[in-house]
Amino acid sequence: MHIRSGFMALAVMFAGTAALAQETRRSSHCLAIADAAPGLEYIQTASWTNPVPEFSVRINYVAHATFLLQTPGGLNVATDFTGFLGNTAMIPDVVTMNHAHDTHWTANPDPAIPHVLPGWGPFGEGIDHHVDLGEMLIRNVSTDIRSRFGGTEDNGNSIFIFEVEGLCIGHLGHLHHEPNDQQYAAIGRLDVVMAPVDGGYTLPREVMVRIVDRLRSSIVIPMHWFSGYALEAFLEEVQDSFVIDRRDSSFIELSLRDLPPRPTVVVLRPEWLRDAPD
Repeated sequence: MHIRSGFMALAVMFAGTAALAQETRRSSHCLAIADAAPGLEYIQTASWTNPVPEFSVRINYVAHATFLLQTPGGLNVATDFTGFLGNTAMIPDVVTMNHAHDTHWTANPDPAIPHVLPGWGPFGEGIDHHVDLGEMLIRNVSTDIRSRFGGTEDNGNSIFIFEVEGLCIGHLGHLHHEPNDQQYAAIGRLDVVMAPVDGGYTLPREVMVRIVDRLRSSIVIPMHWFSGYALEAFLEEVQDSFVIDRRDSSFIELSLRDLPPRPTVVVLRPEWLRDAPD
């Protein structure tokens, strides 16, 4: 009887974690040297409010540099969170932020958000995140940003990396310089990368092209493009080395299947979230 009570106590203790992550995280290959990397198969479904299929991740392009990542276990993770995702009552489980510009963070995140992850720490010191939610591991690699009056804030930006369902998904944030060799090694092999392609506010276009070429991600999702001109200029630069896949949708679902025959740029249409009608 005492043994049974002990097991019941353990079940209660872990109930909170199970509410966020209902399955053990599938190992990713971000930092592994693999003989053969598994790949990505992507499909489209009807709405971000639908359940995420088993072994998949849904990536919703919300606006500017904000994406919502969703998992089969019900995790909702917002990147470069500004405090607004649209006409929705949904409160994310995790938000990440960068502070190069106020379009990438908020000083007043909802206190109901369980995990608020700023991409910076005390000036020049950076910050380290390693948040294991069971179903998803979130970590970051710090990079520098231009500060006011032409200076530099060391470690003022974070490249956030989400390891989930065997996939490595990276968000470059408001990147102001090409990562060095040590930073590239810390990032590891990304299956999917959200890359700013504005061509100036973050990095010159030719530098961003060099970065996505070196990362060798299976899928590149352009973000932070402001206008169709910036997006089209980036696509023209990479069309010889990447397949261009334009989607008339704001989201994509990814699962670990077969790698596409060539690296692919998937163009998503940003759209604010709206709750499904009753």
